[in-house]
Amino acid sequence: MIEMNHISKIYRMGDYDLHALDDVSLSIACGEYIAVCGPSGSGKTTLMQIIGCIDFPDNGTYLLDSEDVCRCTDNELADIRNQKIGFVFQKFNLLPKFDALDNVLIPLLYRGIKREEGLLLAREKLEMVGLGNWLHHRPNQLSGGQQQRVAIARALVGDPAILLADEPTGNLDSQVGEDILTIFEQLHAAGKTVVVITHDPGIAERAERIIRLKDGRIVSSEPQKKRVPVTANDRS
Repeated sequence: MIEMNHISKIYRMGDYDLHALDDVSLSIACGEYIAVCGPSGSGKTTLMQIIGCIDFPDNGTYLLDSEDVCRCTDNELADIRNQKIGFVFQKFNLLPKFDALDNVLIPLLYRGIKREEGLLLAREKLEMVGLGNWLHHRPNQLSGGQQQRVAIARALVGDPAILLADEPTGNLDSQVGEDILTIFEQLHAAGKTVVVITHDPGIAERAERIIRLKDGRIVSSEPQKKRVPVTANDRS
């Protein structure tokens, strides 16, 4: 699904070149659960932005489903992000003026889906993450954990093949963070490709494989012992 070869990304910082990624090669198969970890400044977020077609490498190739995304137009990239990739961020990035239902609905409207059909799909995803009774609450009326669940529902409403999560539990307490990670495990068990960016070794160990970055380079790629798939019944 994801094939990166000799990827480099350089940021110009005054008279200094910062090598955010330096000759990175990486393959992620369909349905894998990957954790990308490393210290601050190691290149984790830059890697996620390139995987998510938000940013471009300066050198190297990136194939997504055998398509060279570096050759795509802006409109084609927008379609890829809308249809193939779901994003979950540490700061939730919800629109404050809209309730939970409309926050989840918006990506579908960009696809051209009619509002009535989109509302049904948005409601379904919010119920899936346990927010069926919070559909009409705005972000400031929700706890941090509830906001992250809305963000997950928004990421999933278009049925993307890939879920990218950047420090998804960073603003949450340990129990709520555990609930969020359990949702990711359920999604992985259902066949989604899950990539979690984290500096937390405990979160990384939940994945099938840990990719460790340092100074913009991959220093190791370690398979983990297989975890027992988590089901909705286990969670309840």
